[in-house]
Amino acid sequence: MTLNTAVIGGGTVSSIHLSGLDRNPRTELVAICDLDEDIAREHAREYGIRAFFDVEEMLDELDLDWVHVCTPVQTHLPVAKTVIEAGIPVQIEKPITETYEEFEELAAFADRHGVTVSEKHNHDFDPVVRSAVKRARDGDLGDVRGVDVIYTGSSRPDDQNRGAWSFDLAGGEFEEGLPHPIYLTLHAGGYPRSEGDISATTALFDEYDRDFAYDGAQLQYVTDDDVLCTTKMLGATRPVRVLLIHGEDASVTADLISQTLVVHDRNYKGSAVGRVLNNVDQAVDRVTGTVANARAVLKRARNDDWDTLRLLNAHYYQNHAESKALEANDPSRMPVPLAESRWTIRLMEEIRNAAERSEVDPHTVEPTIAHGDDE
Repeated sequence: MTLNTAVIGGGTVSSIHLSGLDRNPRTELVAICDLDEDIAREHAREYGIRAFFDVEEMLDELDLDWVHVCTPVQTHLPVAKTVIEAGIPVQIEKPITETYEEFEELAAFADRHGVTVSEKHNHDFDPVVRSAVKRARDGDLGDVRGVDVIYTGSSRPDDQNRGAWSFDLAGGEFEEGLPHPIYLTLHAGGYPRSEGDISATTALFDEYDRDFAYDGAQLQYVTDDDVLCTTKMLGATRPVRVLLIHGEDASVTADLISQTLVVHDRNYKGSAVGRVLNNVDQAVDRVTGTVANARAVLKRARNDDWDTLRLLNAHYYQNHAESKALEANDPSRMPVPLAESRWTIRLMEEIRNAAERSEVDPHTVEPTIAHGDDE
């Protein structure tokens, strides 16, 4: 079975959806829909597909099996509900909705119609993240005690990357990127034990022409398994993006930028020799990872078949897994549980709450804190 697919929204992020669906042997890309007729026609010419300018017209005319929504977040709910009402599974770009209330409406609507909904969580499937999480789940690290995600060098609130629509968000373009480190923390560490176990801190470091509420944030929560999870997100700094999983027997550091994994499995404390060994082990891990990455890139250059591409491209990897689940008509095999999306938007809401509750000068870096049990 080949899934007839279409993409709604022809903006910046749509390109990776279009190319992935075009290459995936389980999907047949048949249409693009955008209100801007020139954009829709341009994509249609590139991929040899049909261009539509109205969602309902496209759904009425085509027999579709899967739709990807890549429109501004403010439109995700109504567009997704239109697709769901037509009985078609839908993948939605992050953030899945603008608010937690909208998410609950979306989830309930999909449940009533028996339609599968997913959100793009591509960093869950970065090669280095897959390796780090597998080690943790296989028990190689022993009992996991903590997970930290550091995600700095994000966009400033006033950067126009996705479009002017992001300026309507409390954190602007910075907020648009928050799902990445949040869902990564949830994926690696688990979900909060309760809403009362969540704390959020925000800061506004710079001044902007627009009235943005924050450009830095930090989250902390504990899971049912007593894993302490933290996420630090900063805009307008040099990029550092790492996932750290701390186990009782060993820990790992996954560098999302270099796609290298460092394993910390010896006790280096207490001697100069130990410190030297620590440096040597980390250097060896990074060199080994760099060589493996170079070989993978070389293999891709020589052979761009789907199996090679999906193992290196996290977007393709997720789409491949989802297309297999849809092909098998088995929602339980979807690689991103809807619960992960639910907690992602809930944690984003805690960040907004922290910013809104600020009683200090908004142009200082003094933190404001919101706790889930304050609701």
